[in-house]
Amino acid sequence: MPESRGLPFWSAEEMDAAIAPALAHLREGRILAYPTETLYGFGTMIDDAAVERLVALKRRPPAKPFLLLISDTPMLARIGLHLTQSAAMLAARHWPGPLTLVLPGGERRIPARLRGPEGGVAVRWTSHLGLQRLIAALGDPITSTSANIPGEPAATSAREVLEQFGAAIARGDVLLLDAGSLATDTPSTVVDCTGRRPRVIRPGAIAAATLRESVPDLVGDQ
Repeated sequence: MPESRGLPFWSAEEMDAAIAPALAHLREGRILAYPTETLYGFGTMIDDAAVERLVALKRRPPAKPFLLLISDTPMLARIGLHLTQSAAMLAARHWPGPLTLVLPGGERRIPARLRGPEGGVAVRWTSHLGLQRLIAALGDPITSTSANIPGEPAATSAREVLEQFGAAIARGDVLLLDAGSLATDTPSTVVDCTGRRPRVIRPGAIAAATLRESVPDLVGDQ
């Protein structure tokens, strides 16, 4: 079994030590593998060249965009995304946490590759404290997609990321932030808030019945 070739990212001290090299790696246009409150993810800066590197690593089809992770809601305004009324109600209760909202806006800042087929951009305020600190230090969102080869289960441990992407990590194309094994294997719930009524487009960690306590007209995932 391979040993970790990543940076420890478990304790507050380890997170502090990892932030500077992780920021340098991102700013060079390369890919970060990191823990979240749900699964291990891959991410980059939100410029076109970095996103295309992530597309190649994940072998991502054109119609399937990546989501964005933020560290606070003011970051939405800085990239031109808008909280609709239903999105604001959901965010007030469930952010930070495992809820991804598809929002309108961002036309001048966000690459087309990050926009869904109906025009929205998926975004989540992560509740992982180390990742929050990293994104806040960067000052911009990072992209996010599950850290796995297509067709394989989503990674819930640093070891699984290394087993699937050891060559890319060894080359330095991917920098792994190692927080060991995560406590969950459930992805975030995704709600599209760009239409007349909010709609669940991927069931996940937060049940639709719980979301309807905030937005009773939510459709999908009955």
